[in-house]
Amino acid sequence: MNHLTGFRQIAATVIVSALFGCTWEETPIDPGQQVVMPDLPLGFPMPPIPADNELTPYRIELGRRLFHDPILSRDSTVACASCHHADKKMTDGLAKSIGIYGQTGIRNSISLLNAAYQPYLFWDGGVPTLELQVLAPIHDPREMDFDINLVVERLRRHPQYPALFRQAYDADPSPYTLTRAIACFERSLYSQTTRYDRYVYANDTSALTASEKRGMNLFFSERAECFHCHSGFLFTDFSFRNNGLYEKYADSGRARITLNPADVGKFKVPSLRNLAYTAPYMHDGSLATLQEVVEHYNSGGKNHPNKSVFVLKLNLTEQEKQDLINFLLSLSDP
Repeated sequence: MNHLTGFRQIAATVIVSALFGCTWEETPIDPGQQVVMPDLPLGFPMPPIPADNELTPYRIELGRRLFHDPILSRDSTVACASCHHADKKMTDGLAKSIGIYGQTGIRNSISLLNAAYQPYLFWDGGVPTLELQVLAPIHDPREMDFDINLVVERLRRHPQYPALFRQAYDADPSPYTLTRAIACFERSLYSQTTRYDRYVYANDTSALTASEKRGMNLFFSERAECFHCHSGFLFTDFSFRNNGLYEKYADSGRARITLNPADVGKFKVPSLRNLAYTAPYMHDGSLATLQEVVEHYNSGGKNHPNKSVFVLKLNLTEQEKQDLINFLLSLSDP
């Protein structure tokens, strides 16, 4: 039978089946290979998910195992999870993260919750996608101090990983499949509905206290200026700002990427969700409490030529500062 004849016979069978109600005997789809959608909290839109890396249970599980496996580091002592703990909302509670050989990194660990919405990664925005993100810590001598190609060699020799990769991507371990699996897992991580969300999206007027409502009104006012940078459902506009933390910056921030002096001291505006669990704060973890954060902004920050025009002396009263802190805490979910 030639290909054309075979195609005609198959087409005829389909037509007959349609006319007389016959059905094909379907091969069951493995549930682990079915595309799944994330379970999102109130007010969250569907995140962008690449067509070539859709979420499936097998891919998410493979990424989860890799994320928690120190096999990614040179001496097999450091995993992605070493700096991103579930009980700390995927941060590590340290001012600066600790990597291989006990080395201290240069920045505070950013939460990976809601990372699917991030247009770029890291405090300086130096990586454009979650698929590329894992390359930075693997190659950083202060974090994992390894090489992605050597990681792949380890995974190919591993007694379990080759089968898991074929199950998830129908391919052997490679830089391509490794980075995509971890990105898939990271796109499965979301915060949950907060009392603020219930107040705004479910019209539950009892969800916030009187103090939290006053703090919310202050937060969204021109007087406090907070909402100009911390906007949207994630409370960030993803811009890069110098908030006057220092007069001289040991870490040049965004300028490390752009080499533009106007970007010195600028860092990505972080999300304010789950602040109750993600101390210490700022790119270098230099502020230990929310009280210190509010005092910093109330003071107007240090003088720096790149400081944002929205960082001004606020002259808040003690009650206003406490109201603002109480509101910020309502953005956390337990």
